[in-house]
Amino acid sequence: MQQKMMELVAFLGSDKENWGQITALLKRMKWDRVVLVKNKDASEFPDYGTIIKINTEKPLLELKDELINELKEKLTGDLEVILSIASGNGKEHMALISALLAIPVGIRLAAFTRNGVQFL
Repeated sequence: MQQKMMELVAFLGSDKENWGQITALLKRMKWDRVVLVKNKDASEFPDYGTIIKINTEKPLLELKDELINELKEKLTGDLEVILSIASGNGKEHMALISALLAIPVGIRLAAFTRNGVQFL
C-alpha cells in the first residue's frame, strides 16, 4: 500500500504575530510538499516550498477562482491536505477553504500547541 503524502497548505496574512504558528509547523514536521499562500503583506516571511502570491483585495469569488487555478497545478492530487489557517482573516480563509474543497481535496486542520503539532 502506498503511503499518503503529507502536503501542507498554509495561509500567511498581514497578522505577523501569528506567523510563528506556520514557522513551527514547517520546522516540527517532515512535509513532502509545502504550499504557502501569501498576501501582499506577507512578503517578509521567508519563501519555503511553493509560493502562491495573491491579491486579497479582490472580491471573494474572484479570489477563490484564482486560488483554484493556482492550487490545482501545485498539489499532487492526493485526496487530503493538511491546512493551517492560523494566519489571515475570514475572507482569506473562506476563499482558501472553498478553493481546496472545489478542487476537490479534503482538508485536515493542523496547529502547533504546547504538545507539539496537533491535527484537529
